[in-house]
Amino acid sequence: MADLRDTFNRRINYIRISITDRCNLRCRYCMPAEGIDLISHDDILSFEEIIRLVRFFVRSGISKVRLTGGEPLVRRGVVDLIRRLREIPGVHDLSLTTNGVLLESCAELLFSAGLRRINISLDSLKPERFHYITRRNSFDRVWAGIQKSLEIGFHPVKLNVVAIRGFNDDEIIPLAELTVDRPLHVRFIEYMPAGNGQPWRPEDVLTISQIKEVIEGRGPLSVDDAEDRSGPAAIYRWRGAKGRIGFISPVTCHFCENCNRLRLTSDGKLRPCLFSDEEVDVRHHLRNGCDDARLEDLLELALQKKPGGHMLNTHLFKKCQRNMSSIGG
Repeated sequence: MADLRDTFNRRINYIRISITDRCNLRCRYCMPAEGIDLISHDDILSFEEIIRLVRFFVRSGISKVRLTGGEPLVRRGVVDLIRRLREIPGVHDLSLTTNGVLLESCAELLFSAGLRRINISLDSLKPERFHYITRRNSFDRVWAGIQKSLEIGFHPVKLNVVAIRGFNDDEIIPLAELTVDRPLHVRFIEYMPAGNGQPWRPEDVLTISQIKEVIEGRGPLSVDDAEDRSGPAAIYRWRGAKGRIGFISPVTCHFCENCNRLRLTSDGKLRPCLFSDEEVDVRHHLRNGCDDARLEDLLELALQKKPGGHMLNTHLFKKCQRNMSSIGG
C-alpha cells in the first residue's frame, strides 16, 4: 500500500465521507429548528462516485473509511453501499457515525453487510433533555438502537457525548457509568463550533481536564494500552469495567500534529481540515470524465492545503462557512 503523506510528513490513512446532508434531528448546536438549506439531490455524490473514489483513495494509501452525514441512515441504499465498500481490497477499517434514531430497525442489515464498528451520538440519558437538545422525542429509539447494536455484536459501540457547561455537566458520571457493566466506549468531546445552530461561546466549553476530574472522583482511571491509539481519543477505564472511557479535546489540547484524515463532503469536495474552508472540488472533475492521474493531482492539492493545525480557541479562529451536516464532522 502507498504511504500517503502531507507537507508536514503526517501519514494520511483515514477518510470520512459524508453521504448526505439530510438529518432527522435538529440539534441546537448544529442547526436551527427550521433546518438549513439543503444541497440539491443532483449535487450529492452518487454511490457509484463514492465507490470509485474509495477505490482510488485505497490505492493511494487510505485504509480507514467512516461514513457520516447529516444522518447517513436516512439515505436510501446505505446498506448496499456498505456491502460494496467492504468488498474493496484494502479497506481494513469501515465504520459509521449515526444519531441512532433509525439504528434498531436496520442494525441487523448493517451487520450482515459487513459493518462492525459504529459510533452513536448521545448527549443525554434524560429523555426530556434529549428532546430539548435535538428538538425530537426520539430518546427511546436511540437507546433501543444502542441495545440492539450490543446484542448483535457490533464492536466497538462508541457513544459520542458533547459535553456542554450548564447543560449536561450533571450527567458526566451517569454517562461514564454506562461502561461499568456494558462493553460500551463512552467518549466525551469538548463542545466546539458545529454548525448554524445557536452561537458557540468559549465559556460553554467543559474542558476534558474538568470532565476527567469529575469522573476520577467516582474512582481512579487507568490508561487502556490495549486500545487502538491511532485516533484522537485518550482512552481510560475504571478497574473491572467492561467498557472504556475516552476523552477528545479539540478545543483545549488539539491533536493536529497527529491528524491522519481527510474529509469528503456530501457534494464531493475534498476537505483537508474540519475547521478550514479550503476545499478541492472532486465532483466537478469526476463528472467531466477525469482519469486517475487527475484524481492524483487533486489529492496532492488537498494534501498541500492541509494546515499544520486549526486556530480554534485563538483570536485567529474563523468559523467555517459550511454546516457540519454537509462536512460530516
